[in-house]
Amino acid sequence: MTAGKLLRWRKNLGDRIQRGDIIADVETDKADIEIEVFTSGVIERFLVQPGEKVPVGTVLAIIQEEGRPSVAGAPPISAVRPRMPTPAIPSVPAPAISGLRAPSEVISSRLRISPAAKKLAADVGIDPASITGTGPEGRVTLEDVQRAQAQGAQRAAGVVLDRAARMRQVIAAAMARSKREIPHYYLSTTIDMSRALTWLTQENLKRPVEDRLVYGALLLKAVALALRETPELNSIWMDGKAIQCPDVHVGVAISLRGGGLVAPALKHTDHLSIDELMKNFRDLIQRARAGSLRSSELSDPTVTVTSLGEQGVEVVFGIIYPPQVALVGFGKVVERPWSSDGKIVSRPVITATLSADHRVSDGHRGGIFLSALDRMLREPEKL
Repeated sequence: MTAGKLLRWRKNLGDRIQRGDIIADVETDKADIEIEVFTSGVIERFLVQPGEKVPVGTVLAIIQEEGRPSVAGAPPISAVRPRMPTPAIPSVPAPAISGLRAPSEVISSRLRISPAAKKLAADVGIDPASITGTGPEGRVTLEDVQRAQAQGAQRAAGVVLDRAARMRQVIAAAMARSKREIPHYYLSTTIDMSRALTWLTQENLKRPVEDRLVYGALLLKAVALALRETPELNSIWMDGKAIQCPDVHVGVAISLRGGGLVAPALKHTDHLSIDELMKNFRDLIQRARAGSLRSSELSDPTVTVTSLGEQGVEVVFGIIYPPQVALVGFGKVVERPWSSDGKIVSRPVITATLSADHRVSDGHRGGIFLSALDRMLREPEKL
């Protein structure tokens, strides 16, 4: 992204905040994200107001840290940064939501409206005063309210489609840059999942339904542990060189209901227990699809994992997401003939793939990673 629009402040001037608090919501081309702070102190000044669209890197607010002098007399930092011109956008009424009630004072006693129309307007949250009546003497009829409701739904759908189009443009730009700048190489291996699935079945029998595990959690944990053996794959490419990341934050590719995808981070994936990972995984998916991700979750992934098994895909070779240098893909688990102890048996297997940056690693190191991944999934009890 190159710019974002501040939607609202969640704190007020003078509020005391702690590291990790959510301070604001910002609209991006992919999603509305929650802006968290990385210091503790008191909010001294807001430099950007809700509704303003500003370039990435613009200072939004000043926080007076504990033991630091006030900067109240300093010139506004925003003055030295170019502001993004904000195009004139026609206001779009919010979609009508069943169950909301219009305030009673909105419906003036002097407004001519039929009882049925008045009730429907209250049910769907439409201000009758905003509707042009077509009945006798300008009376608002039931048909007028229904028409206004349909128009509001159409406008809301148009807003959703517009964001989906902008998201596709962002994804296209990132992927075009990746293929243009990153010399990809690709490797794959087929992994016997029989031990992992047997362990998973036995483990889930001990758990209530809401705490059961999915095999995707095993895949994520195995990837994170395998990266410890090939840390160069857990890097970012910046200023013409690879910088190894000290922490493993696996980005999980999540498809959104309105189209497009995001890949937020599961923080410290290699240090999470399977139970913690499963809990965080569920929470991340839910918040991604509800549009309530944190800013750091979108900026911190050090490697991305994508799985298209649910769509019936057996093999996926992904495109690396800059500035990362590797992406791991998984297909669906399928039954295949397998040679074991000199016999041909049927086994559940999964194809794992690696897309990696040849500037940072080579096929030998990529092969070591896939071999470690295979070993991890054959020993699920150690994950």
